Formats: sequence, structure tokens, C-alpha cells
Amino acid sequence: MPQAIATVAEPARDGSDSSGSTGSVARAAGAHVETPVSRDPVSQGQGAERSGSASAAGTGSSGSDFAPLLRAVKGQGLLERRTGWYGAGIMVNLVALGAVITGLVLLGNTWWTLLLTPPLAILWTRTAFVGHDAGHAQISGDRRASRIIGLFHANLLLGMNEAWWNDKHVRHHANPNHIDKDPDVGVGALVWTQKQAAQREGFARWLTRNQARLFFPMLLLEGIALKIYGFQFLRRQPVRERALSGLLLAGHLALYATLLLTTMSLGKAVVFALVHHALFGLHLGMAFAPNHKGMEMPDPDGDRWGHLQRQVLTSRNVRGAVLTDWFLGGLNYQIEHHLFPSMPRPHLRLAQPLVKAHCKDIGMPYAETGLIESYRQALTHMHEVGEPLR
Repeated sequence: MPQAIATVAEPARDGSDSSGSTGSVARAAGAHVETPVSRDPVSQGQGAERSGSASAAGTGSSGSDFAPLLRAVKGQGLLERRTGWYGAGIMVNLVALGAVITGLVLLGNTWWTLLLTPPLAILWTRTAFVGHDAGHAQISGDRRASRIIGLFHANLLLGMNEAWWNDKHVRHHANPNHIDKDPDVGVGALVWTQKQAAQREGFARWLTRNQARLFFPMLLLEGIALKIYGFQFLRRQPVRERALSGLLLAGHLALYATLLLTTMSLGKAVVFALVHHALFGLHLGMAFAPNHKGMEMPDPDGDRWGHLQRQVLTSRNVRGAVLTDWFLGGLNYQIEHHLFPSMPRPHLRLAQPLVKAHCKDIGMPYAETGLIESYRQALTHMHEVGEPLR
């Protein structure tokens, strides 16, 4: 999950804004940031994300609509990094992982070790959130440091290839929900449009017909699938990167297998690994599922959307308090995260009043719902996609 995703859009070159928009954003800017850090420009990414930034900063109302919001957010220091906050969180997570491993060793060869699969799955998801944030340069502005954090958390601790994740995630951020450009809505085990569904045959057709009811059970396989995708991606990496990524992925498997096989029998180890990965995949999938499914999908043949329109209309926020923020890793502020990918996780909730006020002023819909309702909307969309096949 490296730093290639760090870009956020620059302000429009004309710098124009409407008086109404500026007024409400300024009023909402009362959100206070307690931790001042050095001012530096908005991080610039690379690859597809950079091209997305360029289009967002283009001419026309879509670019100028975003400019006053960006100025307000930067003026409040919300793009400044919170390295200490992340450092403390990483240490807590590592200590907790160590405690679970110690518990496995102390319990030994007993089925009671299965009680440790839920906390271990939760901590692995926390680890994935750290890797995600490192990839967006939220933790550090130093590219090397961000990559090291990503490799350590993704490849070594989770067995997920951060290069694969980056390749996929950078394209998603550049064009969310775009059927031709966002890999998250491409044809796979699930499909996201009736046009995609119409092309399904055989078992895939049955799967699409029932994909809404099968969605959460399929998430139980996601933890293992993430490992497989990562190993498959190695062949697409340059030789030096492939060697490092492959070594860390192999190291993860060796350490994980050694831990289980030295503390329990082969049968118990296999069951533990399956349950652990199933719960990990379910938790991670539940964090990502509410974000875009069932939201607007840009017409590939229609007008090109600006950054604000592209990110706001395709994203859904999830209401909640501290527990929701923790469970979803800050991804419940999906609109703010997509508008400002390099914004540190603890600042997303502070940016929300600014974004909501700005969207209200310019008449742009801002989708926000409860957690259960977000799942209902996503599943309803999947059900409707499969409707013609039933």
C-alpha cells in the first residue's frame, strides 16, 4: 500500500469561488485542530492518481467548486500529519498482537486457542488500516518511511502484497465507481451492473443471481484470497521489488506456520488458520463494503466529472461515534477520505463539517447513513443487478 495514492487535488487555477460557498465553509471552519505541525504543500502522488488530480484542478465550475473547500481545509491544518498519533497506535497494535501470540503459546495444543481467532482477526484488520494509511502518505511525508511501514504491515505481518494493493487502489481512487477504470467494480466473483450480469454464464450466472445473499458468506474467503492475489502479482513487479516482496510474503507464511505448528497439532492449526482468515476477511470486507456500493456510477460516455463531483457522488459516509470510527478504521468518512486522501485519519471527522457545508452551498448531494442501512443499500444494489437473471 505505498505512497502512490497520496495525491489530493490542487485548487483550480482560476481560484474563483462563489460568495455563498465561501461563507458557509468559513462558518464550518470553526472545527479546531489541536496539533499544529509544519505547513507544507498538499502531497503530490504519481501515476493514475496524478492524472486524477490534474483533471480535478481543471477549468470550469467543477474545479473552482473544489478550490474554496481545499483552502478551508488547508487553513485549518487538517492536511498536516499526525505522526505521533500513528506512532502510538502502531505500538499499541503491536503490543496487542504480541499478547495474542503469547496467549497461543501459553494455551498450547488445545481447541481453546480458537477463542483467540476473533481478537487476532480484529488486530490484523487494524494492521491493514495502518498499511492503507501509510500508502496514502497519511503517516509520514517521507516516501521511503511510508514504504517501509507498508511493507512491514502488509507483506510481513499480513501476507498481503502492498504492491498489488497499491496498483488496484490507486486506480480506484482516481476513478471511483467508473465501470471502465475502477477495478473495484470490474467483473469478478461479483458484478455491479446489469450489463455485466447479462454476460454471465454457467455457475457465474447462478452466483450473480444470488450475489446479494452470498455477499457476506463470500467475505469469509477474502482473507485467503488477498494472499493469493498478492503472490500472483509478483510476476508483474520489477525484479528487485519482486525479490523483496516475495521474501517478505514467504517470511510471513513461514512465521505464521511456525507459530501454529509449534503450539498445536496439525489439525488444530489448520482449523485455527481457516477460522482466523475467515474472520479477518469478514471484518475487512465489512469495513470496505459500505463505501461505494450502490452509489452513483459515472457514465463512461458522458461528461467528464471534476474532482469534487467524482469523489462525493460516488461515496457514502457512515454515521456513528468513536466505536464506528474504530471499527471502520476511519473509512466511514469515505467522502472526506476520497477528497483528501493524504489527510490523517483523526482529521477526517474534523473536515466533515467543512465538506458537508460546502456541498450544501453548491447543491451537491452528500450521502450519509447508518452502518446497517449502508449494508442494506449495498445489498439492495447487488440484488437489483442480478434481478434480470432471476
